[in-house]
Amino acid sequence: MSIHLHVASDGVEAMAFLKCKGAPAHAPRPDIILLDLNLPKMDGREVLAHIKADGSLKMIPTIILTTSESEVDIVKSYQLQANCYLTKPTQLDAFESVVKSFNDFWLTKVKLPQQRQGR
Repeated sequence: MSIHLHVASDGVEAMAFLKCKGAPAHAPRPDIILLDLNLPKMDGREVLAHIKADGSLKMIPTIILTTSESEVDIVKSYQLQANCYLTKPTQLDAFESVVKSFNDFWLTKVKLPQQRQGR
């Protein structure tokens, strides 16, 4: 399976990408969003709230992948309709295991809606 990864360096850039504003306007609509809570300019909680409030984006599974183990962050993320909350391990082998598990589940087993033409 071919995976095309698009990376945004902050929350403002992430929303511009998702809303097709500026340079990333040609990029395809993502099948899945991996979102860190600790983004600069606009944090991941704000980005998640914008995604789930937008009728054209809210159906995209949004996975929180962050270093925070805070119960407050976990609860808030699910209140904002995150589809999953994963904590990034600090050890490389543990991180690789999380990535493999993510791939096995979200990119292999889960049925996602087909992308609409023209984004």
